[in-house]
Formats: sequence, structure tokens, C-alpha cells
Amino acid sequence: MISKRTILAAMPALLAAPHIASAQGTWPTGSIRIVVPFPPGGSTDALARLLQPYLQADLGVPIIVENRGGASGSLGTAQVARAAPDGNTWLIVFDTHAVNPALIPNMGFDTERDLTSLLLFGTAPMVLTAHRTRPYRSFADVVTAAKARPDTITYGTIGNGSLAHLTMELIQRAGGFKLVHVPYRGGGPLAVAAAAGEVDLPIATRPAIGVHIDAGTLVPLAQTGATRSPNIPDVPSMTELGITGVDSRAFWGFLGPARLPDAIKARMEAAVRKALDVPELRQRIIGLGIDLNPQGEAAFIQFLSAQIATWGRVVRENNIRPD
Repeated sequence: MISKRTILAAMPALLAAPHIASAQGTWPTGSIRIVVPFPPGGSTDALARLLQPYLQADLGVPIIVENRGGASGSLGTAQVARAAPDGNTWLIVFDTHAVNPALIPNMGFDTERDLTSLLLFGTAPMVLTAHRTRPYRSFADVVTAAKARPDTITYGTIGNGSLAHLTMELIQRAGGFKLVHVPYRGGGPLAVAAAAGEVDLPIATRPAIGVHIDAGTLVPLAQTGATRSPNIPDVPSMTELGITGVDSRAFWGFLGPARLPDAIKARMEAAVRKALDVPELRQRIIGLGIDLNPQGEAAFIQFLSAQIATWGRVVRENNIRPD
């Protein structure tokens, strides 16, 4: 027999249940925020703003893109990790999302436990380039020169502990040569420095430096994926060039807080996928330099876990610290 005390104790949950079911069934009911954890102008910002009008039309509510930069994307990500799981706050991340757990030990949230990894948009390799004023026209040229004059040739990245930095540590170890790392504070500063010839070998994704490759200012020497990217099919992979064990790709993902109701996750994923199926939008995203290949939550979780393990090991083995 159920006691009066048991019934009274259960009343709050019973009263709330219809409200929760109704909220999930009618979502969305108000504006939706997509947090970009970087300043305006980068690839995550561009991706969010390209998606914005399509999601707004499909979901029927205002979509607000909010830039919350700082600490390699971890500040804005922390804000989403602490948000209510009501479907009103989302996040678009870049590859620093997988490096930050090892690089920033006190972020205030757990990357895998406190967030819902809803959809992986796609990936892109890094492109190792040489400024046109430098004598390097192949990766072999760089290796030969670096072995002859260790610690004299410079390479530039978007920052200390960035994926490009970690990738170059692997490449130098595998190739038996040594370069000098010059970190910049983000893709914008690196792109400006690369165009001006401040460093010998800029390395970044095509979204960051592709315009300078297309203009002939930067000469592409190698890409860091295990296979060639369709965005740069004429540039050889590191594997082809004899550097084995390197498969380094930036990635872009769509996430929300943990514990999101299944109905909300399914509705948002469907809206994002519907937008990505629009040929015009798809081509514009591919035009950013992203190898677009949408993957759902299960695949994204597996991919992210592998990325965190791989780059965490590189950070620890090379004793890399943030700027």
C-alpha cells in the first residue's frame, strides 16, 4: 500500500512531468543561441553564420550567434557546458576542443562528460607551406635544409599547443630534423604574418591561409592527413613523403550541454543536416576548406575520444604548455 508520505514526496515530479513533456514536444519556443568560442572572423564563426539563416527558417525562432573567445575556445565552451539542457544553447568547436583537456587542466568542465557531441561537420588537414621568397619548393627541400642548419628555419602556427604545433612536433620527430616554432595568437595574426613573409613555413588549415595559397604568396608543400584532401588534391600527404604515423586533421563540430532530451537532439540534428543538404550552403562550406562529411553523435563521440587521447599524449611527451 502506498503511503500518504510517498505520494506527497512524488508530487513535484508528477506535476513537472507534463510540463517537461510539453516543453520537449513544442521545442523550440524561444530564441536559440549558438556560441562560437572564438573571436569573429575565423572558420567556426563563418560556419555558424552560414548555418544561421537556414536553422532560423527551419526551426521558426531567432538564431543568435554569440562570440565568446578566450583560452583556446575553452571559456565559451565552459559556458555551454554549464547551460541548462533545454535546447536553447549550442556550440560550434574547432580542433582545439580535443587538445584543451591536456593543455588546460583546470577548464571547469569535462569535455566528454559535460557536453553532448551532436554532429561532426567534417575535417581538414593542415597545409605546410613556404613563403614564395624562400627557396623551398618541396618538403624534401625543407628536410635537407633543416638537417644542414638545425634550429634556423622557422615555422608559424596559430598558437602554442595548437594542432599545427603538435603536428609539427610529430613530423620533426619522424623526419629527424629540427625547426623553430613561432606561435601567433590566432588564425588572423598568422595569416597576416604568413602573407608578409615573417616566417619561413606557415602551417594551418586551408580555411586560415587558403587565400594566400591561391594568390601564389604561399607555396603548398605537404598536407598532414593520412590521405589527400579533395580540397587540395595536388598536394601530397605526409605519408606519401615518407613521414609515417601522422594523420592530423582539424575538425568542426556541433555540440550542446549534456543530458539533452532525445527529442531535442533529434530535432536539432535534423535541422542541421537539412541545411547541409542545400547545395548552395554545402558548396560555401566546402569553399571554406572543410571536407564536409557529417557524422552523428555516436561517430562524433568515438572520433573525439580518439583525438583527445592522441593529442594528449603528444602534449605530455613534448612537455608543451599553453602561451
